[in-house]
Amino acid sequence: MRERRTISPSAAAVEFIPANYFAPLNLSDMFPRQGPLEVDIGCGDGSYLATLAEQNPGNNFLGIERLEGRVRSACNKIARQRIDNARVLLVEANYAVAYLLPRRSVSTFHILFSDPWPKRRHQRRRLLDENFFRSLERALRPDGVIRVVMDQRDYVDQVRDDASGIFLIESEANAAFPSTFQRRFEAQGSPIYRLLLRKISELR
Repeated sequence: MRERRTISPSAAAVEFIPANYFAPLNLSDMFPRQGPLEVDIGCGDGSYLATLAEQNPGNNFLGIERLEGRVRSACNKIARQRIDNARVLLVEANYAVAYLLPRRSVSTFHILFSDPWPKRRHQRRRLLDENFFRSLERALRPDGVIRVVMDQRDYVDQVRDDASGIFLIESEANAAFPSTFQRRFEAQGSPIYRLLLRKISELR
């Protein structure tokens, strides 16, 4: 088992460490009660995740984050606020969505300000591409959606191209989101783009 540093016992309980990283997660082991599952991809320090979980006590929330320091921060935040319907998983998002999330288990994916890798030679590193969208579709429930927020127009255009044919794409320009670190982008004067993606296969 990995050593946890600078984390309290209550915060350590927030992090979910699967017994087997090669099999789908057992959600009943993760959450004390049943409820729709919402997943925050790249949850960072947990501010958005904690706010969502606190505002929606009937749902369960899973944050996925690949950086251990951010996972510690998120777990500490959730523990301090005594939120019992949020857990955090330390793993790469691509792997988690493709192999760990059970098929048709997620009601909503939240993807906020995914790293845009703005230099053209680096754009192949972007998380959101057609393969990732197909993994997201597999994990979504029939009525599930993906909520995407970003500040780079060319990345928005790529999302529209790669997700078309898999999802119906709508603008969520007036949607209410917990602001959290979005304030930083707004303070810089960055345009904020909000998209809602619905599974086409379930709309036919």
